[in-house]
Amino acid sequence: MAHSDARRHAAPTPSDRHAILVAAAFGPTPGTHPLPAAHGPEQIWLRAVALGGQGRYAAARAELTRVRGTGKVWSSFGASTEASLLRQLGGHRAAAVLDGRALAEAGPLRTGSGNTVDTRCDAVTVAARCDAATGLAADALGRGRLAVCGSLLDRCATALDAAESEMGEKAFLRQRIRLAWVGAESALAAGDFTRARSKADRAVELADGFGSIRHSVKSDLVRAASLTGLSDHGPAVDLAADVLARAEEHGLVPLQWAAAMLLDGLGAGGDAGRVRDIDAGRVRDIDAGRVRDLCATLIVGRGGRFVTSSAC
Repeated sequence: MAHSDARRHAAPTPSDRHAILVAAAFGPTPGTHPLPAAHGPEQIWLRAVALGGQGRYAAARAELTRVRGTGKVWSSFGASTEASLLRQLGGHRAAAVLDGRALAEAGPLRTGSGNTVDTRCDAVTVAARCDAATGLAADALGRGRLAVCGSLLDRCATALDAAESEMGEKAFLRQRIRLAWVGAESALAAGDFTRARSKADRAVELADGFGSIRHSVKSDLVRAASLTGLSDHGPAVDLAADVLARAEEHGLVPLQWAAAMLLDGLGAGGDAGRVRDIDAGRVRDIDAGRVRDLCATLIVGRGGRFVTSSAC
């Protein structure tokens, strides 16, 4: 029995540690906490991604500071990930600076007139370049620059097309999902709900094959937003309520906050705010505005910094 207890409480092996961090960052257990210590730039980055998904902003930033000091491609991932944390809370201007650094560190997406797409690099480098470029597109969108956003998304899609022809379609599922998210959000900003639904549906489809709970929940959130263009808001409310419940279940506080924001904007009080109570197996009434405020308080308590529109 003593030996069994010792094994149960032993520190995870290096392979176990890596598997836990991958599952938390991009897999079925995004709410894992506490997370094992990370060793090496990839694990540090994975740990930061998982912490950010949980809304543990200060802890995520601390890990990203470590990974950004390693140089080259992992430094690029660190910068673009920190940019995404800023962007979540409205800091598009500061995020653009970090995404620009990320692209400079990973290398440019060389596409366009007179150039060919550079595929003479490994999949990790391509992924880093696309993360940075998609981030820059989202930064531009957040500042109302739809044309710049569209141009960056097109360049990223072209780069992915070329890389996938060399490395296979499944090599860049995460990048394709993010591309679809920003494409849907850009369409929403332009008032094109049909295109937004098409992009959101694509994100949902890709996320189903990717295996990441967080990406599935975020994709459904984007799809819920795209459904707000329908005359009947019922489908949007139902899906957003489901997203809220799943985000709560998995400890994804930023997505829970975003879903509550959407529900509150749709007037989801009373019956409209009824969501599943995952643990108790019953329906309960949720005041979406109250959930939004509670999540915002938790985010600030964990080091999140909301940015006002005048400073974004």
